[in-house]
Amino acid sequence: MTLNARRLALLVAANTALAPFAIDAYLPAMAALAEEVGASIHHTELSLSTFLAGFALGQLVFGPVSDRVGRKPVLLGGLVVFLLASLVITTVGSLGELLAWRFVQALGGGATVVNSAAIVRDCFHGREAAKVMSTMAIIMLMAPLVAPVVGSGLLYLADWWLIFVFLAAYAGFLMWLLGTRLPETRAPGRFASTPRQVLGNYASVLCDRSAMGFIAAASMSFAGLFAFVTASPFLYLEHYALTPSLYPLVFGVNVLAMVASNRLNIRLLRWRTPLQNLRLGLGIQFAAALGLVLMVASGLESLATMVPLIMLFAGTIGLVAPNAITSLLDRFPHMSATAAALQGSLQFSSGALAGVLVGAFEVDSAWPMVGTMLGASLAANLGIRVLVGQERQPAHG
Repeated sequence: MTLNARRLALLVAANTALAPFAIDAYLPAMAALAEEVGASIHHTELSLSTFLAGFALGQLVFGPVSDRVGRKPVLLGGLVVFLLASLVITTVGSLGELLAWRFVQALGGGATVVNSAAIVRDCFHGREAAKVMSTMAIIMLMAPLVAPVVGSGLLYLADWWLIFVFLAAYAGFLMWLLGTRLPETRAPGRFASTPRQVLGNYASVLCDRSAMGFIAAASMSFAGLFAFVTASPFLYLEHYALTPSLYPLVFGVNVLAMVASNRLNIRLLRWRTPLQNLRLGLGIQFAAALGLVLMVASGLESLATMVPLIMLFAGTIGLVAPNAITSLLDRFPHMSATAAALQGSLQFSSGALAGVLVGAFEVDSAWPMVGTMLGASLAANLGIRVLVGQERQPAHG
């Protein structure tokens, strides 16, 4: 099997799209799922946080495993776990069962998706690798836009369970596609780190001041975004009484804003540094979060006032994420996979925590969401200014 850049990008993007589909496809069905498991919509939204926690753990554990045993065994094993858990979820009758099986589903998803960047690195370097990653990123940005539309359509055709049957079918399709079209990309006889070395590599990233600043910026920015994603079924479907068919449209405009800011970032990088763009994105995000808090505090909140500010907040991810992650990986060229796995794990853990803050207290207002978004944005701005700001001086030693 020979791989060119385009074919590899499509294979890896199809694999990576599993995560946004698992996160976003069932959002329009949240109210119906809550009724099925006999819980409030707020507590049912915790299944998002449970998924993110399992996804974070799956990446952290199975990234190093794939370096030792190869990409395909971990990839296909993760897909089997994801497929079976998706089918079991269609039979759940309580919130506890739903949370437990979403966690198992996420472990499989994390094992699957963590291989995507590693496969690209195995096959390509330099400009060619950047080209593959760019193609992948465009497809990845579109997946969260498509997922709620697909979920809404499946909900209309049958009920919430059909969404999880679809996820199982997608995992089955990936097993066939990657099993038959993707060769093992890990070089035979390649040196694999021991568990002690893996832990040492993780520790060296955690002890790097600037690295933690970039991780804080990316993770807290994602946490703010996920506070909105978690709250959106309640906010749009119950608080503002949108129909499930309109929900994907109002949700999807945020993805369009992300795509636009991603394009803006590429243009600005012609004459600005990644750190400058990162600080710009974080500043805009903080202003948008402050605006959301003011709208709720003043009683002016409505779809007309909240949606544009949420778009602005979500859109800045296109300025924040690529520049934070690029700056982080530039500090660890010798172990970029480890740094990326740690960053991904902390990012999804932060998103899970934000989801818990929004969904656990059953407050029937927008306050938990906007408060969490403002707090996360403040932490991201402080992280980049306090931890990375000091590093603008020449490094010692």
